[in-house]
Amino acid sequence: MKLLSIAVSACLAFLPAAGFAKDEWPTDTVKIIVPFTAGGTTDIFARVIGDHLQKAFGKPFIIENVPGAGSVNGIAQVARAKPDGLTIGIASTSGLAINPLMRPDQVPYKPLKDLIPVSMFDRVPNVLVINPNKLPVKSLPELIDYLKKNPGKVAYGSSGVGTSQHLAAELFQQMTGTKITHVPYPGSARMITDLIGGQIAMSFDNVPLLLPHVQAGKLTMLATATAKRAAFDEKVPAVAESLPGFEAVAWHGFVVPAGTPDEIVQKLAAEVQVCMKKPETIKKFSDAGAEALATSPKEFADYIAAEMDKWKAVIDKAGLATK
Repeated sequence: MKLLSIAVSACLAFLPAAGFAKDEWPTDTVKIIVPFTAGGTTDIFARVIGDHLQKAFGKPFIIENVPGAGSVNGIAQVARAKPDGLTIGIASTSGLAINPLMRPDQVPYKPLKDLIPVSMFDRVPNVLVINPNKLPVKSLPELIDYLKKNPGKVAYGSSGVGTSQHLAAELFQQMTGTKITHVPYPGSARMITDLIGGQIAMSFDNVPLLLPHVQAGKLTMLATATAKRAAFDEKVPAVAESLPGFEAVAWHGFVVPAGTPDEIVQKLAAEVQVCMKKPETIKKFSDAGAEALATSPKEFADYIAAEMDKWKAVIDKAGLATK
């Protein structure tokens, strides 16, 4: 009996190990998968937060860029990863709330089933810009009037089918009763080049990418796609002032594979929130035209669900989903 008691005690001594591993997370290098190319806004923001996490946890947090398919490639890699907290990813509007609804046969994951939302860390305003040499308008009401008189004759560019920029223009058309021609690009850089060159006339895109060209006088910013005037320049009206209820912003947040222990999810979320509340972080994001956020896992999950409902209605009305 005494031997049995000693044996049981010895076994029990090892039971806290699993909990200890969670408490001591991360146990090794953590890989942050960014589903976009290096050097873009998302990549830059990921490195800011990754640097904070590395200092906070004392383990390397390395960035791996996995671009392609409207961010689907990178998110799919996160969903397939071992749920040990050593692979985390940055998800976006297109990867979670648009492409899974537009291309369900080509997206190999279910956003709220195969992934666990951790913390949403920013909203990036999309802004409506035009080439002033292509469109003889100076305000949003003038643009809407011009588009109604010239259905299908004006081309707009986006950074790809299924991006927040594409869906912003679709929502705009539905709410204004206008028809504009979509010209998708493999990314924003080439689209902006053609917009400045006059190959296309207008676009909704992220403000950090467009602002330098607006400031240089090459493009005209007519409005922001935020619910109210954006903090980066409150002189610019919001589309919602002319079209109540209009909002089409890009957003980003951390996700981990389903099955990741809740202790790890909560620990990561708490530290991301610490980073996003730092004055220097808020300033870095603000200087780039983004709004720094610090949400809980539940708040992020609820936001994703609401975005999916919103964009499903737009996708269904426009007939954009693949069969």
